[in-house]
Amino acid sequence: MEQRTKMKYQRTSKVNAKRGDILDSNGDMIAGDSSIYNIYAVLDKSAKTASGKSNYVANKQKTAKILSKYLPLSKKQVLKYLNPDNKKTYQVEFGQSGRGLSIEIKNKIKKANLTGIHFVELPSRAYPNGVFATNLVGITKADDANDKNSNISGVMGIEKYFNKMLSGKNGKRVTKVDSKNNELPDSQVIEKSSVDGSNIYLTLNSRIQQYTEILAQEISDKYAPKNLQVIVMNAKTGAIEAATQRPTFNPTTGKGLSNSWRDTLVEDQYEPGSVMKILTLSASIDSGNYNGNELYKSGSVEVGGRTINDWNNAGWGYIPVSEAFPRSSNVGMVHLEQEMGSKTWLKYMKKFGIGQKTGIELPGEVAGSISYEHSSDQAMTSFGQSVNVNAIQMLQAFSAIANNGQMIKPHIIQKIVDPTTGKTTKKYSRDVVGTPIKASTAKQVKKAMRQVVTKNYGTGLVYNVPGVKVGVKTGTAQIASPSGGYMTGSNNYVFSVAGMIPYDDPNYIVYITMKQPQQMTESPEKILSEIFNPLVKRLVSQGKASSNTADSGNQYVSIPSLLDDTTTKATEQIQKLGLLSGVIGTGSEVVQQLPASGEKVMPGQRIVLLTNGAMTMPDLTGWSKNDVLKFAEVSGVHVTTKGDGYVTSQSEEAGNVINDSGKIIVTLKNN
Repeated sequence: MEQRTKMKYQRTSKVNAKRGDILDSNGDMIAGDSSIYNIYAVLDKSAKTASGKSNYVANKQKTAKILSKYLPLSKKQVLKYLNPDNKKTYQVEFGQSGRGLSIEIKNKIKKANLTGIHFVELPSRAYPNGVFATNLVGITKADDANDKNSNISGVMGIEKYFNKMLSGKNGKRVTKVDSKNNELPDSQVIEKSSVDGSNIYLTLNSRIQQYTEILAQEISDKYAPKNLQVIVMNAKTGAIEAATQRPTFNPTTGKGLSNSWRDTLVEDQYEPGSVMKILTLSASIDSGNYNGNELYKSGSVEVGGRTINDWNNAGWGYIPVSEAFPRSSNVGMVHLEQEMGSKTWLKYMKKFGIGQKTGIELPGEVAGSISYEHSSDQAMTSFGQSVNVNAIQMLQAFSAIANNGQMIKPHIIQKIVDPTTGKTTKKYSRDVVGTPIKASTAKQVKKAMRQVVTKNYGTGLVYNVPGVKVGVKTGTAQIASPSGGYMTGSNNYVFSVAGMIPYDDPNYIVYITMKQPQQMTESPEKILSEIFNPLVKRLVSQGKASSNTADSGNQYVSIPSLLDDTTTKATEQIQKLGLLSGVIGTGSEVVQQLPASGEKVMPGQRIVLLTNGAMTMPDLTGWSKNDVLKFAEVSGVHVTTKGDGYVTSQSEEAGNVINDSGKIIVTLKNN
């Protein structure tokens, strides 16, 4: 009885620990604690404030008009919420459109002094850079989306892998209360302190990451690949300095999440294709079975009842083995595999870590597999078919060639820091996980990678970056068909390039894979070079510049808050920052913007502004697909895009009011 009474007159509440921050290699914020707000409207006429004033929505027309400026809902849609079928409804929410509002939007609505409109503050996570290695960094979700004391947990990437460490430990607060559950003044407080989560510093270099995102998005918009991955690794240390994938999503808005619910860098396995020849050549040389002067007949070869062809079906006649690698000859690689024997080749694949997880600090890593039952499968692994890998595994294998035989484990974490003391509790550094080949072998393979770019018969001439000694290997892997065998058609491949910069003593390894471009208006090598070449130039130029100096092309722009500004002032400010603007509506004041303030973008990106006037259709001519998606998000209008590239026409004329119009069709074409 005494215990029950004691419980009745005391209140136990949770003291939330602060979730740790995720930062880049320079200590700039990638993910941090934040608050979001859900909005609701009280409709019951008996509702009163503590001072006895009416506290319900009295003027529904005015309320709907103002809310339609700040929520992606038309006035008509807001009124539908404010006039529910059940007349006894005490309060209403506004569906998904009224959830997860930023503090800026919440403050704008509060400023309008609408009676009966209230907000619930909820713990959240801020991702100020917008799309920024999103699938690798991950996201969180609240354990209870409507509880302001709810914990948030990581559900992808670093946020998930280090969830326990980032979460810290919640505390407890016990206070005495009266029979009406009011806290008694001067009541004794028994408190168990919370322990804040650790801060995690990643190896990502923000300047390179931002540039990689821009290049990846341009390729995604222009050629519409089903999948695209771009990774930059420090060849000496194994630190991942940039990594992105397409499709991806915006962690702030959740846009694109349904198509991108995984980290393809470790969770997807695929047949690597001809980049595997880097390992085949290494194994052949290292095992003492390589004779570059020996001639072999190119074109096709039969193994175990199966015909294996070169990409050039006719072949090049009898050619020396030394030309097999730069020409990317499958038949030449089969010759090397047969010369060293399937047992020796399998031993080397395992030495390179193929078929084994790397153990990188990311959740859901797949191990991959090697099909080795038939002699035809054994032969096909020599050119990257009948073997499944993940992208990080391939980087680890390539590192052995870059580091004169020493294989380095890729890592994404720089250090973990205690937020209270500021002390580093764990540091991640160079980790040698094997020596699959000799230094002399590595040296020969790097020379062969240089020939891919410099020999007139090399398959990678398009990757020749003036002034930079690049070595590469190109790749084209067939994709297994669900009905058996492999898919046909010119774009049904995983195209790739692996590069070492500079080839003779690499500082960086760049690895790009692209699956099934839907708009293949250029050759796959040309498409990939549109990422590889500018990225290589950037890597080399940033290596020469001091870390504090950067030309304006290197610097991304931090978006200021433009809410409350006049439309004229906001567009002028955007222009000064080297950005483009897009204005929706006839108003003189900005009420919404995308990207939101604090996000970082590269120069030349478009900021979309929604004004306080009638919502009118902008002229979208020349806008990218990404810009059109921003327009749809800010306006709440249903937009369908056709084609890729840049906008050439729109079904709704510029200047028309679009608040309650139907679907808008926007046509894009590549220039």
